[in-house]
Amino acid sequence: MKTKELVYAALFAAFIAVLGLIPPLPLAFIPVPITAQTLGVMLAGCFLGKRMAAFSLIIFIILAAIGLPVLVGGRGGLAVLVGPSAGYIFSWPIAAFCIGWASEKLWPQVKTWKLLLINIVFGVILVSLIGAPVMALITNTSIWAGLLGAVSYLPGDLIKAIIAAIVAMQLKAISPIEEKMHNS
Repeated sequence: MKTKELVYAALFAAFIAVLGLIPPLPLAFIPVPITAQTLGVMLAGCFLGKRMAAFSLIIFIILAAIGLPVLVGGRGGLAVLVGPSAGYIFSWPIAAFCIGWASEKLWPQVKTWKLLLINIVFGVILVSLIGAPVMALITNTSIWAGLLGAVSYLPGDLIKAIIAAIVAMQLKAISPIEEKMHNS
């Protein structure tokens, strides 16, 4: 990886940590709060592309694992990574990679609505399909109950998907994906 790519990955890891400073919205019926950090996951994929986006989220998870307070509410440490939020957190590099992969594929004809669709499929649905069952297993509830509870995230996740798509299109000219397309 080039130095510029490492810097981008580190900046996005830091950006996602900053999004963790936004207070979460706790839900009474599900142990995982609504956070702004998935916005960073979607933006990383749309802006950085598959490799750098996944790497930025791996960096982020390593920072959380060593105890830095990068998760919402200033949390960090291994306990968080085996708690109810674990499946969601570990889905982030996968989601960022998939969003980046799809964004790169569509880049020459990219439109806001296409990025929005990519964010919904990989940043909302995929994250929920990984996170909710893991949360259900950890909390000893049924997977169907976990998936049903994850529906409560949809309104906020759709707003984050829209924001990520719009911001990524506004930053398209300076995206590493754009640079990669011109250098190919």
